[in-house]
Amino acid sequence: MEKKFNLKTGKLGEEIAARFLEKKGYKITARNFKTKYSEIDLIARRKDILVFVEVRARAGEDFGTPEETINREKKRRLKRAAQAFAAFNKWKGPLRIDAVCLVLDENQKAARVSHYENIC
Repeated sequence: MEKKFNLKTGKLGEEIAARFLEKKGYKITARNFKTKYSEIDLIARRKDILVFVEVRARAGEDFGTPEETINREKKRRLKRAAQAFAAFNKWKGPLRIDAVCLVLDENQKAARVSHYENIC
């Protein structure tokens, strides 16, 4: 049951994050891109920058913040996945890795959304 809840929270978080970024002028170009290193939740473009976005969603903060779940190893895997995507697609322009961390309230609405640019 808990895994199903976590998957639902994750998918809802990705949808909220995508809408949040679109309102900020980002164009979502791909979702859930898998490499052997990691899965990239969202890939977006803003102006001439290719942005890889890690989405972290939590239902409340009783057991920690979503930001605390992005550790050094996760950043390393994200960086390798982003490089693999860029190489595969022959991307020569600038790129960066961002994170969107959000907390859902008891009604599954965003209580807090935070966007962190260039996390690694």
